[in-house]
Amino acid sequence: MKRNSALILATSLVLLSFVSCQKPTQKTEIKIDGSGKGRIFEGIGGVSAGASSRLLIDYAEPQRSQILDYLFKPNYGASLQHLKVEVGGDTNSTDGSEPSHMRTRTDENYGRGYEWWLMKEAKARNPEIMLDALPWGAPGWIGKGKYYSPDMANYIVKFIQGAKKQHGLDIEYVGIWNETNYDVGYIKLLKKTLLANGLTTNVVAADLYENQWKITDDFKLDPELKKDVYAISVHYARVKGNFYVTGGALDSGKPLWSSEDQPFDGTGIILHRDWKPGARIWAKFLNTNYIDGKVTKTEIWSPVTSYYDNLAAPNSGLMYANTPWSGYYNVQSAIWVTAHTTQFAQPGWQYLDNGCGYLSGQGSYVTLKAPSTNDYSVIVETIDAKEPQEAEFQISGGLSAGTIHVWETSAGKSFEKLSDITPQSGSFRITLEPDAIYSLTTTVGQGKGTATPPPPTPFPFPYSDDFEKGTLGQSAKYFADQDGAFEVAACTGRPGNCLRQVVDQHLIAWMRISPDPFTFLGSADWSDYEVSMDAMIEEPGSVTLAGRIDSADWFQDEKARWVSGYILSVQHDGTWGLDSTRFKAAPVKLASGKLPFSLKTWHHLALIFKGAAIQASIDGASVANVTDTNHKKGMAGIGTGWNTAQFDNISIR
Repeated sequence: MKRNSALILATSLVLLSFVSCQKPTQKTEIKIDGSGKGRIFEGIGGVSAGASSRLLIDYAEPQRSQILDYLFKPNYGASLQHLKVEVGGDTNSTDGSEPSHMRTRTDENYGRGYEWWLMKEAKARNPEIMLDALPWGAPGWIGKGKYYSPDMANYIVKFIQGAKKQHGLDIEYVGIWNETNYDVGYIKLLKKTLLANGLTTNVVAADLYENQWKITDDFKLDPELKKDVYAISVHYARVKGNFYVTGGALDSGKPLWSSEDQPFDGTGIILHRDWKPGARIWAKFLNTNYIDGKVTKTEIWSPVTSYYDNLAAPNSGLMYANTPWSGYYNVQSAIWVTAHTTQFAQPGWQYLDNGCGYLSGQGSYVTLKAPSTNDYSVIVETIDAKEPQEAEFQISGGLSAGTIHVWETSAGKSFEKLSDITPQSGSFRITLEPDAIYSLTTTVGQGKGTATPPPPTPFPFPYSDDFEKGTLGQSAKYFADQDGAFEVAACTGRPGNCLRQVVDQHLIAWMRISPDPFTFLGSADWSDYEVSMDAMIEEPGSVTLAGRIDSADWFQDEKARWVSGYILSVQHDGTWGLDSTRFKAAPVKLASGKLPFSLKTWHHLALIFKGAAIQASIDGASVANVTDTNHKKGMAGIGTGWNTAQFDNISIR
């Protein structure tokens, strides 16, 4: 058996050597004329939204800075050139809710949440990075529940003004309402409101997931609308097949942006960002977005997967960083695929259409030239190629005749610098291996980050938090709010700090996702444990305690009130219930009753899980002992109805 294995291995190595040395049978001749036409490259960016960056701020140093360097530091990692952030509205926007800067008409707070921090960290690393913003939802007071209103236009203006006044940040672009049908009148109103407040922020529209290019039809009927929109922005134009752009969009004279993109598999499933399957597809998209659609700016959701794995749309980030307690992160291949464009061309460079196209042996290439020098870069991908092929380049039109520096990423190489090529009489050739991405450039200065993380460790267990070390007005460490807002605050009726749910009115939701306010944390592998807390209801409503949360993927059921798990809820009048909840299914009532309870008084709730046995207690008295097997393991959480409440001394053991 061992001898046969060795023979097979030796034979395989011979075959591999033969394949790698075989003479290319396909050849593509590419003539690049530096005087040719092409659109202006506007950059590659990331979209921090949907609470996708929630856990990043909880990392300790130096790992937090290392992650930020891999995302934003020029010539180190992904070197992102744009950062788009969510204009928070306290409402669920995919993987949680992001805090609002205006919870009432007179409330303004530009320190809530983590997007201000993230923008400043990105700017500190790359002062040239451009900032975008886009809302997913809004507080309920906006327009008395009507999103498209003067209130919403002013809400956006306040966000942009606060970014500048409080943080020194310039928001250069702003959108309308994520993946929601637009209102022509509101787009005009938003532009007028921006101008009336002396803001030069450009409006982009309409960030649609379906009928992406529809707004170009309105441009033909409404010159004012066309004037007010700087760029046409679309989401996931490839999700249902090949990339497409309407003739109206191409002829509109507007920049065309893929303002939220990622390597889907063609059916809407997000692919993991290692080389296979996701990063290699991302390599194709970054080239063919321009070749097929003249798209000049592409933004990926998200820069980093920094949210729990049991939430919606896992794997969205260029890299993984969702275990801040361990310091571990994973620099995936998608970081280096992105670097093959961002480290070799800057916003303001020009695509050369004569240097963009498809290889005869499968693959694609784009060429960009610098605006004030004769430097240029060619990005080539051979993802679908089955064998090596040759590309011969002929350079003219004033482009540099200097040395060509070559970088490659593939399954076996990670942003490696290869041997330089010296052109002869304006020509050079290169043999391209299949399933790879190359950057060929006359520029220098590119680099590959070297920081490494510690090994991963499980979520700390047992776990407790009395919130005394928390920052007032901010989220508690490791908690992921799913709707509403849970913030550290001074306790009422006892000394010290508590965690307070502060939103007591329904919000203007995105995609009808509107669960009751809820936040959770922990390990998906927890099985037998006790979770307990102190809670005080401030106004008529309820508090909830949850365990064995095995899913918080709201995309499964946009109308669900709670996550999937066991939920103990208590109303202000003492009515209580223990439910087993699942998405796309009615809650199963395991036990219920009523007991003495009161507002503005501290109470103690606990759940104990041991195999199929579940015990619930309130104020030290057992109220339920049931048997159920619907949820075998999962995380822990707390919540409310649409009312304010305080929580303290959370314990999981």
